[in-house]
Amino acid sequence: MTQLEFAKKNIVTALMRRISSFEGLEPRFIVKGIKEGKIVIPLNKLHRIKKPCAVGSGVRTKINANIGTSTDKARIDDEIEKLRVAQKFGADTVMDLSVGGNLGEIRRKVLALSCVPVGTVPIYEIAVRAQKKRGNFLSFTVDDILETLESQAKDGVDFFTIHSGVTKKSLGVLRRHKRLLGIVSRGGAILAAWINRHKKENPFYEYFDKILDIAYRYDVTLSLGDGLRPGSILDATDAPQIAELRILGGLASRAREKNVQVMIEGPGHVPLNQIRKNILLEKKICHNAPFYVLGPLVTDIAAGYDHISASIGAALAAGYGADFLCYVTASEHLRHPSVEDVRDGVIASRIAAHAADVVKKVGSAIDWDRKISEARKKRDWKTQIKLSIDPDKARQYRSSSTPRESDVCTMCGRYCSIKMMEQCNLTKMRA
Repeated sequence: MTQLEFAKKNIVTALMRRISSFEGLEPRFIVKGIKEGKIVIPLNKLHRIKKPCAVGSGVRTKINANIGTSTDKARIDDEIEKLRVAQKFGADTVMDLSVGGNLGEIRRKVLALSCVPVGTVPIYEIAVRAQKKRGNFLSFTVDDILETLESQAKDGVDFFTIHSGVTKKSLGVLRRHKRLLGIVSRGGAILAAWINRHKKENPFYEYFDKILDIAYRYDVTLSLGDGLRPGSILDATDAPQIAELRILGGLASRAREKNVQVMIEGPGHVPLNQIRKNILLEKKICHNAPFYVLGPLVTDIAAGYDHISASIGAALAAGYGADFLCYVTASEHLRHPSVEDVRDGVIASRIAAHAADVVKKVGSAIDWDRKISEARKKRDWKTQIKLSIDPDKARQYRSSSTPRESDVCTMCGRYCSIKMMEQCNLTKMRA
């Protein structure tokens, strides 16, 4: 049985109890959320990890870090180091997006070393295999798709991104619509090219029930990918994006009927004034399924700083109800990310997620801010550094600029406002 199936029977599993303990919530809250499709626990039956997590309404906003080789950068040791750093700095999940090297070996090593859930985009391996086997990455068949999904599920992959919404119908909308950037999703582009070449329907859509059968057997959560997400803020919330979203809403219902957990992926590039609308549309069209957003990036000009652009959009999106944030690194649009890019991307996304949780009053999010503010009031630098989101960097900054007076910092020095107020004993003055 899957976690969704247990929830439908009002059975509290050991995993649900574990999650409720992590979240500081009653187990019945988790059961109800899963039953209603508002919460998912992406964890394959065969994968044993230390830090499972729940994604969805009422639980802490989660973040994902993408790692994986490219055709130009295929050193497995580099990606394992990125995995280590992503986990150290607080990623709740990771996705292996490898397309270079021995994909099976890389995936299995990531699964073995990860303490958190691991996701993949199976179309990448399917395309790479087709290229090696038949000399064309578009020469894959439905049997290739199902075989790869089964293989990855057996390895222990916890969630799949599948682009089932890129169909003849949604591509028809794209052709009729004037878009600045057509398809920027790698998986979406592969499937659109496959449909165009073979003049057939997207097999991820046509054979969706067979995919559900595999997901059910292993309790793999399906993350329905946004293959037609906007790649520019000028394309945000357009007809192709909404056409795909409506297809995903129908597929989400079918998944739940088959007791398969499901979440929905979202944009992308979205200007500030359209973020709330995007969240509300997804929740309405997809029946309150957890929403997994890439950023969103709020401007297209931030090359080299896209982790900042994305964190601005992510904070707003999560504040309005997005549940799962995929980090964006500073190298987005420019290069394969470095270990430092991964660290900075994770931290930026965690700040966004926490800022949103404070607004949503999720768990004890505000307590973290209260504790560090109390330490700041006391000028307790050791505690401030310990409680900061990146203690290593905070410690480095503090030690790199030593003040003459140890209880202040070099920003204000002897004119420290907090110290002045303490010396003035402002509370007694007011009395």
